[in-house]
Amino acid sequence: MESELVLHNGGCHCKKVRWHVQAPTSVVAWKCNCSNCSMRGTIHFVVPRQRFELLGDSEEFITTYTFGTHTAKHTFCKVCGITSFYTQRLNPNGIAATLAC
Repeated sequence: MESELVLHNGGCHCKKVRWHVQAPTSVVAWKCNCSNCSMRGTIHFVVPRQRFELLGDSEEFITTYTFGTHTAKHTFCKVCGITSFYTQRLNPNGIAATLAC
């Protein structure tokens, strides 16, 4: 039985990128071991893409870094550089939300 979904809000340090996700009250977080996330110490939880929504004009402050297969999309704020969410290579239909954000 799936837990009740609640709204989790998040974003970057300067607050130019803001989003919310629908997820259970308690989420399972993972430490990503890709070369990019390992250097940043990223810990995330994953939600289906349809449960993720960028807010306001966040899109204009996002840029993306890819490498290798270019399937993973490491998105980060153009202003403060924080990766508050990204698309994983192994789960391109989901959004990985950075737990600390």
